[in-house]
Amino acid sequence: MRKVLPVRRKVRSSVLPLVFCAILSVLLPAKAIGADAGAVKSFYDLKLPSLEGDAADLADYRGKVTLVVNVASQCGYTPQYSGLEKLHLELSAKGFAVLGFPSNDFGGQEPGTAKEIRKFCSVNFDVTFPVFSKVVTRPGASQSPAYAFLGRSGNLPAWNFGKYVVGKDGQVVAFFPSQVAPESPELRAAIDKALATAPR
Repeated sequence: MRKVLPVRRKVRSSVLPLVFCAILSVLLPAKAIGADAGAVKSFYDLKLPSLEGDAADLADYRGKVTLVVNVASQCGYTPQYSGLEKLHLELSAKGFAVLGFPSNDFGGQEPGTAKEIRKFCSVNFDVTFPVFSKVVTRPGASQSPAYAFLGRSGNLPAWNFGKYVVGKDGQVVAFFPSQVAPESPELRAAIDKALATAPR
């Protein structure tokens, strides 16, 4: 019996780590496991919190064209909210939506709470397009999954009001920097082209 005991202990010591690893693989969130593997194939695969904190499933926009903008309340480009709202209202019937993502990344120009941001957007620009929870656009551990995906296009905002045209299949089809206004012919042309493209 004395010769058997060490063998049993050895077996247990080698089995327990395997069992522990197996349990961990089940308990770890799928998102964390798949993040580096490129599990998100489309922008519309994401689920993100709205400005009010409710879960928003971007699958609702699959088959539509969206304009994704990192917005801010105290920026020189903030008046673009007006043009963004006009685009949203004009083209929504054609399967288009503007999606706003408040960000304090640049110049600390979006310091407000969710309630303050909502009030600012409503009172000053009558914003009706969807606005999401405040995000980090820059690379790093705290970067929003939305901008981690959008950044795969090779572009990340250099300032507030960077604009991504996302096609019906959830892929980025064009990027425009802050100075390109919502009324710009080049932006409108990219949106119209995406709207005319059949979903894949």
